[in-house]
Amino acid sequence: MRILYHHRLASKDGQLVHVEEVVRALRRRGHEVTVLAPPLYADRPFGAGGGIVDVLKRTLPAALYELLELAFGLLASLRLWRATRRLRPDLVYERYSLHTPAGAFVRLLTGTPFLLEVNAPLAEERARFDGLALVALARAVERWIWRRADRLLVVTAVLGERVKAAGVAPERIVVVPNGVDLARLGEAPERGEARRALGIGEELVLGFVGFLKAWHGLDRVLDWLARPQRANALLLVAGDGPHAPILRERASRLGLEKRVRFLGVVPRERVPAVIRAFDIALQPAVVDYACPLKLVEYMALGCAILAPDAPNIRELVEHGRDAWLVGPEGLFEGLDRLADDPALRARLGAAARATVLERDLGWDANARRIEALAAELGIAR
Repeated sequence: MRILYHHRLASKDGQLVHVEEVVRALRRRGHEVTVLAPPLYADRPFGAGGGIVDVLKRTLPAALYELLELAFGLLASLRLWRATRRLRPDLVYERYSLHTPAGAFVRLLTGTPFLLEVNAPLAEERARFDGLALVALARAVERWIWRRADRLLVVTAVLGERVKAAGVAPERIVVVPNGVDLARLGEAPERGEARRALGIGEELVLGFVGFLKAWHGLDRVLDWLARPQRANALLLVAGDGPHAPILRERASRLGLEKRVRFLGVVPRERVPAVIRAFDIALQPAVVDYACPLKLVEYMALGCAILAPDAPNIRELVEHGRDAWLVGPEGLFEGLDRLADDPALRARLGAAARATVLERDLGWDANARRIEALAAELGIAR
């Protein structure tokens, strides 16, 4: 099957991981995949921000930036149409981006089957966390795009309900959660070796991997760490982001400079080795529609996980069986329970790993689901 994969990612972060893993899985299964990305994207290192996009977003009036964003989305549509005419793919697969109607236009103009991967309701997300000047326009464009895909691949059923509320027929919505590369994770060192490489002894290690934003809730983890009874615990933070300076300042103010280690952006190939060093893997907070990539990787590496007791998280794990889920006021209590019970941590970690295997939460399984959807649309493998 010839697949034209289109995305408009400006930054290289966890979103990139999803893109590259899906493409690799499809290629492993024998498909010819051509990736159409923004110019210069391939030359940027992992962890890089949005470059000129970030500059424009900071400096331009919000409404002007959003109109420019839509203009670039229309240019991307022209670029994708030209690529479709040249390559004659069997399928266009697009990662949804705000104000980017490229796949939808190509579907209308060429009739090429169109799968749209939706990882977030971006009009809502931007309005909540970054601010949108032209909210009605963003939502209208988003609905128009969603309604024109042959199938929409959403990462959680909660997100599927958002898509359905926008007028998409339920039979066109398919839940495909994030996955892991089990072969790559299997090459990670054992716990003792991973800890020695990081200079860690017998301390209780809490760990977090990802882009640092305020809503992740790591501030409260620092408060828990600062209590006298937790003097033998430390926190590893693998990642960077806008909230990193605030966390560093808070750690310093609490006297935790030696017990909070900010590793910065860790090369993708080293992330499993860092996670192996964790006693407790943290997902302290989450937006209510997401399928956190870090959570699936924590599970696959057999970590004891602390995460929010939220519907989208319960789609992946069950409290007390393969994770410890806490309510809004239960963070300290949950951390105490895991910190004081090594046997519970071992049981949860083993069960989390088993869940990944039983549910086949690998990228190759996601590629098989894409094949099945293509077959539904009459595309032969």
